Amino acid sequence: MAKINWCINQKDGIKLVEPNSNLAEAYLKKAEDSLLSINLNQVKEWKIATAYYASYFSVYAIMQRMGVKCEIHPCTIEFAKVFLKEFFTNEEVEFLEDSFTARKDSQYYIDRKVADETYKLILEQTPLFFVKCKSILSKITEKKINEIREKLKQEIKELDFNKK
Repeated sequence: MAKINWCINQKDGIKLVEPNSNLAEAYLKKAEDSLLSINLNQVKEWKIATAYYASYFSVYAIMQRMGVKCEIHPCTIEFAKVFLKEFFTNEEVEFLEDSFTARKDSQYYIDRKVADETYKLILEQTPLFFVKCKSILSKITEKKINEIREKLKQEIKELDFNKK
């Protein structure tokens, strides 16, 4: 929980907001647009970037539906790992982490290459990850959303209490 706690304490980190189905749908649309853009890109680094964003926006749609905001990508991934573990396998979270690393490495570094195997896996798994997130969004209940929000509220309260 140390990473979650760090994320909660950051200015643009994990925050509770009002659940918003409209924003969830908007982020799902952004994910779908990114998914469609993968094949339009000719350059490997941009294929990786659009694939990553398709996955990222898919998870963020779920978070918006639940009323959780976060502007730090590794914290969004950590939220999925900790609070959405009932919905995502370890392999799916690992895929999201690997996609983030590949996107960062290919966009920001000249000397870091994304292995062909990783590249192919990202392109193959991204559409499946999108469908999984879309399914979660359609099936998640208000009860489950409230349970997750309560767990996050408790974590926030404990951090606030320990600061005093």
